[in-house]
Amino acid sequence: MNNKLYLIISRVFNIDISLINNNSSPKTIDTWDSMNMYVLINEVETEFGIKFSLDEILEIQNVQNIENLLVKHGCENK
Repeated sequence: MNNKLYLIISRVFNIDISLINNNSSPKTIDTWDSMNMYVLINEVETEFGIKFSLDEILEIQNVQNIENLLVKHGCENK
């Protein structure tokens, strides 16, 4: 899951995958703005076949939060 998520993040934010870790956030990725956040959520939901609630989306502050939500939705082995 981690690598798949990182590939999505790399593509959406147009950054090298080596720059991404669990602490990556809007504070560390210049292109992580509100529009790209929407694109990221859409890409993650599509790739993993899930749908986040608005409350879940509002929880997202960094990559670790996204991973936690994916685990919550049973995607840890996808």
